[in-house]
Amino acid sequence: MRVFETDSLPRLEDERVAVCGDWHGNVSWLRSLTAAISAFTPGVTTILQLGDWWMDPTATDHLLLDAGIERVYVTLGNHEPWNVISPLLDAHPGVAIRVSEVTWLLPRPARLEIGGRKVLSLGGAASVDRRWRVEGRDWWLDEAITDDHVAAAIDSGEADIMLTHESPARTPVRSVREVLRTNPNGFPSDALIESAASRGRVSQVWDVARPMLLMHGHMHSPGGGRTDDGRRVASFGCDGQQSSLAFLDLNSLTLETPSLRQIREAAEGS
Repeated sequence: MRVFETDSLPRLEDERVAVCGDWHGNVSWLRSLTAAISAFTPGVTTILQLGDWWMDPTATDHLLLDAGIERVYVTLGNHEPWNVISPLLDAHPGVAIRVSEVTWLLPRPARLEIGGRKVLSLGGAASVDRRWRVEGRDWWLDEAITDDHVAAAIDSGEADIMLTHESPARTPVRSVREVLRTNPNGFPSDALIESAASRGRVSQVWDVARPMLLMHGHMHSPGGGRTDDGRRVASFGCDGQQSSLAFLDLNSLTLETPSLRQIREAAEGS
């Protein structure tokens, strides 16, 4: 990937942004999302993408620009081309990296300010499907949230909003708890142990930063919940799922989520 620009601390004045779950490099799905964004909130110019992005950024710019999207900030997931991304992050530590006219990859961790809100991004997650992947081809150790990532995120202080790919441990989202309890895809025990450790690292940061709202992808299990102390968690769906797109009001921190049917109808009508 080509580096166009870097930015140490993005500050945006947006009062409303789009938030998206996993894209998995699915250009057809991105086409549907951009049509929906144009139809429902034509004034939105920023997307916060919650990982498992794995796009060719220059090949998707035209879809985003046609929808009025000026920037996409990616909180990196586990299923990413880390063989390409890690060298970029290493060469430009601690800054957001613009890899196309529209797309920015966020460092791990990252701090942003959007609409006056303090935003903390903590990328990475554990691949529970790694047994069926090949290291160096479609799976890399770089996906992991490290102790250094956790320490740096904690040192950066409290936040209003937290963006992650991985779910926190002790999630209040019932649908995620059910997936973790039942393991419907039969993932092996060693991967589940790594996944639990990864969620624990997110929670270490979550419990210190204490954001009013945490949004994540990864689990492919859309839903929401609230902790006893009032912190909200929103689990986003992936490409083709319900709740894979929402519009976040930065003033109220409320989420408006178009249905999957509405997204498909917008795509058909575009």
